[in-house]
Amino acid sequence: MRPDPDLCHSARLARDKRFDGRFYTAVKTTGIFCRPICPARPPLEKNVEYFATAAEAAAAGYRPCLRCRPDAAPGSPAWGLVSTTVQRALKLMRGERESLSVEQLAARLGITSRYLRKLFSEHVGLSPLQVWQTERALFAFGLLRDTSLPVGDIAFAAGFNSLRRFNGVFKEIYQRTPSEVRRELASAKPRERGVKPIRFYLSYRPPFDWPALLAFFAARTLPGVEQVNIADDPERGEYQRSFELLGQRGLLRVAHEPEKGRLRVSVYGDGCGAVLYPLRENLRRLFDLDADSDQIRGHLEADPLLKEVLKTAPGVRLPGAWDPFEYTLRAILGQQISVAAATTIAGRVARRYGEPFSGPEGEPLLLFPTAAQLRDADFSDIGVTRARANTLQTFVAATLNGEIDFTVPDLETFCEQMTALPGIGDWTAHYTAMRGLSMPDAFPASDLGILIALGKAEGGEERKATPKQALARAEAWRPWRAYAALLLWQSLKAKPQTKPKPKPNPKKRSCK
Repeated sequence: MRPDPDLCHSARLARDKRFDGRFYTAVKTTGIFCRPICPARPPLEKNVEYFATAAEAAAAGYRPCLRCRPDAAPGSPAWGLVSTTVQRALKLMRGERESLSVEQLAARLGITSRYLRKLFSEHVGLSPLQVWQTERALFAFGLLRDTSLPVGDIAFAAGFNSLRRFNGVFKEIYQRTPSEVRRELASAKPRERGVKPIRFYLSYRPPFDWPALLAFFAARTLPGVEQVNIADDPERGEYQRSFELLGQRGLLRVAHEPEKGRLRVSVYGDGCGAVLYPLRENLRRLFDLDADSDQIRGHLEADPLLKEVLKTAPGVRLPGAWDPFEYTLRAILGQQISVAAATTIAGRVARRYGEPFSGPEGEPLLLFPTAAQLRDADFSDIGVTRARANTLQTFVAATLNGEIDFTVPDLETFCEQMTALPGIGDWTAHYTAMRGLSMPDAFPASDLGILIALGKAEGGEERKATPKQALARAEAWRPWRAYAALLLWQSLKAKPQTKPKPKPNPKKRSCK
């Protein structure tokens, strides 16, 4: 798929930041491809061609620019409109450290390898192997620039079990070896040891409401598992989390660098270099870094209520979840109780069933329990009703036996799986899809906050909309209903309702 040449021409000449990551300019005379914000002198139009993704440009034989560094561009929404099967294939590929063969990938998708190749050729213009190799080579390029990891460790982190194969693929794309690139970038430093972290960066396309994201997570943090540090400057707050990926455990800290339009990620833990790629993908989803904010805002501001909220929240992002299973369990715990109460109970689950370990400076940390670790939990002593405990047990069992599939790309299919379990209704299914799976069109229509916000919009403080009315109005918000839900919640905070102070009654005695 090729982007509109006229639009790309205007954007690259203006170095328009809004188009950063949306397309790439390849220069035929130099064999280099760049971001539209590249500071280099713009080439003549007759000497360029445009690609929707960096992977496509690299696969076409162009090598990335060393000045604008296409590997650091914000995520492109270009593949967000391809078929659901291709989306699911890309998600599976990015979730595995090592490459999957086309046959393995097709088997997991339930289709033939021939049909999968046809879909990739039609929707992406590349084979699955080409996508995997170019994305991993671009990722490795970023590690060569931003870290002091040895080349062998970078090859392993990028998913290559053979250094020779890594060098071959990398040289084919960059036309130089990894060691040559590192020397050119002059980034090789003494290897960091002890508690010093591996650092890398995640770019985004502004606007980006980092303070709102941190505030959302801060109200839901589990002691030992997560921590949010709010600085004096709201843009400088930090998110921290313990994790375990592919058998490697560690601690990550994420800070904001607003002047550079990126997040700085620090990873602590022995052997964590091997899981940097899936870790990066988790973080991009957790902070919704690939959202197309302009498109979302342009669609939702057609509604007068949402337009008002968007004036104060132009960079709204959908807070994701580190692990879909963990979040679904927490959503079930949160049925019909407050956020604070649900967080307290989830903390009990983490303490009683999670695995403790020591952080980089000896601090006590917790890993949230997996489905396997909760297989025999009865949940009767965590402060929930027997019916809720039974629902939790049923959900854990359904996850272990495959009845709940968190890789399903279709909202309706996932919600049908969830609501088939006793004790789980539409609110839980949609809220889980919204945050646990980052599905942008999920919409918990029966949510009390949403109903109150819509009721106020209809002209009454005491009025509350019905779920049916909420669904009817939300039809115009598709496919971004999850973002609309966030804006409705924010509208309640934007104008706090204060009751007038009652006049003192001299006849009434105070106990104070």
